[in-house]
Amino acid sequence: MRLGELEELLLEDLDMGGRKLTVRHGKGLRDRVVYLTDTTVAAVQQYLAVRGMGPGSHVFLYRNLPVKKDLVRSRIKLAGDRVGVKVHPHRLRHTMATQLLNAGCRVASIQKLMGHKRLNSTMIYARVHDQTAADDYYTAMAHIEARLQLAPPAAESTQPVGEDERAQLLELVTCLAEPELTAEDRLGLVERMRLLLAGCASIAIVVTACDANQRDPPLPAFVSTEADTALLG
Repeated sequence: MRLGELEELLLEDLDMGGRKLTVRHGKGLRDRVVYLTDTTVAAVQQYLAVRGMGPGSHVFLYRNLPVKKDLVRSRIKLAGDRVGVKVHPHRLRHTMATQLLNAGCRVASIQKLMGHKRLNSTMIYARVHDQTAADDYYTAMAHIEARLQLAPPAAESTQPVGEDERAQLLELVTCLAEPELTAEDRLGLVERMRLLLAGCASIAIVVTACDANQRDPPLPAFVSTEADTALLG
C-alpha cells in the first residue's frame, strides 16, 4: 500500500475473513484489492482489539485521531535506524515488488497488487536475480516441453557444442530472463535453442530481443510468412 492509502484506510474496507482489504480511490482514483497473509491478519486483529472507538472509522489511530503520514514515515525511519538500515515507506513497496518477483509471482499480478496503470512502472521497482531467472527458465521449459510433446531427441552426438553455438545459446538464455517477453516470444526463443542443440548452427543471432536498442532478433531461415513472423516476434 502507498502511505496515503494507509492513512485513508477505513474499517469497512477490511475483510479479515477473506484475508483482504480494499483500497478505495487510490492513485488515479482507482480501487484495488490488497491481499493479506495469515500473519498480517493476526497482527491487524491484535491491533483492532486495543484500537478503541476513535472519532471515526479510520483503521489506524494515534492519540485517538487518524494517523498522519509524517508520523508513519518517522516511525519507520526510526525502526530502520535502530538496526542500521536506511528505510522509508516507499522502499517497502520496492522490496515487496522485488521479493514477489523473485519468489515467482507474475509481473502482471504484481502490477495489479501495487496499483500501477502501466507495467513499466512496476519494472522500475522489480529486479530479477540471476538464480530466479534460471529457476524460471527450467520450470517454464519443463512445462513447455510437456505441453508441446516434443519428439524424442536425436541420437546424441559425441562432438561438443562449438563456441559460436555456445555464445548464441547464452544470448538466448539472457533473452528468456526478460520478464516482459510474451509467451509467443518465449516459444520462439525456445525453438531456436532446440535447433541449435540439434545441430542447426546456421541460425545466426546477430542481435537479441533484449538488446539495448530493442530491435527484433533475426528469424530462423524456415520462418517466411507474416503469420510466423508475428508469432515469434
